[in-house]
Amino acid sequence: MIRKQFRSILATICLVVAGCAVGTAPRLADPLDRARDQLAALEQHEGGHRQVGFGVQLQWDQDSPAGYEERTGRQPVLYGEFVEFPFGYEVATWLGEKVAQVEAEDAILMLTLEPRDGLHSITDAVLADLTQQLTDWNEAGTPVLVRFAHEMNGSWYPWGQQPSQYIATFRAVADAVRAAPASRILWSPNEGGGYPFDGPYAARPGTLDYSMLDTNEDGEITPADDPYAPYYPGDAHVNWVGLSLYHFGEAYPWGENAVPEPDKFVGKLTGTFHSAAVDETSVPDFYAEYADSSGKPLAISETSALYNTGRDDGASNLEIKSTWWDQVFAPDLPKRFPQLRLINWFEQDKSENDVHDGEVRWAATREPALRDALLARVPEWLVFAPE
Repeated sequence: MIRKQFRSILATICLVVAGCAVGTAPRLADPLDRARDQLAALEQHEGGHRQVGFGVQLQWDQDSPAGYEERTGRQPVLYGEFVEFPFGYEVATWLGEKVAQVEAEDAILMLTLEPRDGLHSITDAVLADLTQQLTDWNEAGTPVLVRFAHEMNGSWYPWGQQPSQYIATFRAVADAVRAAPASRILWSPNEGGGYPFDGPYAARPGTLDYSMLDTNEDGEITPADDPYAPYYPGDAHVNWVGLSLYHFGEAYPWGENAVPEPDKFVGKLTGTFHSAAVDETSVPDFYAEYADSSGKPLAISETSALYNTGRDDGASNLEIKSTWWDQVFAPDLPKRFPQLRLINWFEQDKSENDVHDGEVRWAATREPALRDALLARVPEWLVFAPE
């Protein structure tokens, strides 16, 4: 039924935008038109519907869109992938193959571009190549949502906490992305709880970046400073806004298998989260300031709930994930947050730098009991790709 709802949205847009005859299938003959309509279906609410697309960040070396559908019976509206940027040889090999898999499933690609060599590596020639590559994919039928230098307010990536260069580079990337016919640019920081995130790429005192991040001008960067505003490129340079928003546990250091606290998901999105362990109410209301005020579509760019395989105490994976789903898939969520358009699940298992005693199982569909619990909680407002 959920897929049929999404097909209905696509069909409506087909009628309005492309002048299709009543009753024709939403898979248009022209691949570029189809790609444009897929983006429109995700970005717009048709007929007052409050529906949100479901995406997954696959672990591509072990998984595929076909594999996900085989074990769940569902096909997400979007698949995500991380890639080092500027592009290397992978564009001609494995990345192109993945794009083809996404297109075959009538899905959107969320491409996270990671400037591992630093923001200075993004040249005019690199941007021209990006526009051409996106155009080729769009014209072949794959719409792309580009997330450039994500979690830039964090300190764990080479592009982190460098607002002076980040904003200018993001704007240049945005121009290159939007020059392609069916691509969008997504600005996506990490949710602000725990800011300023001490780490290897943290801004250092005495630098321009440090002074820019000291938003209350008290001489130091603390949780009282705004974790979002210094990095925002401006409404004119952003199509989508988003957040990485996880349940890592109750308090740092992470690793304990703990059930998510009540109202944590909404609290982190709106800057109202507090518990017995932490008070994050100094964090701004991201939804109000960056989605609602601008009318931009909102993506939960990455989400999941931590289960540490190296611990045999605490809550079970099923208890943790189920509690998180009850918050992320709450019945009233689209009404409370009408700009919400995408929830992207981090369907991977991996080691985390801050979790030293085991691998974190973020994925939700590889264990039958967990998969069945997820599918049982899928709300009517969450839409998947058409069949």
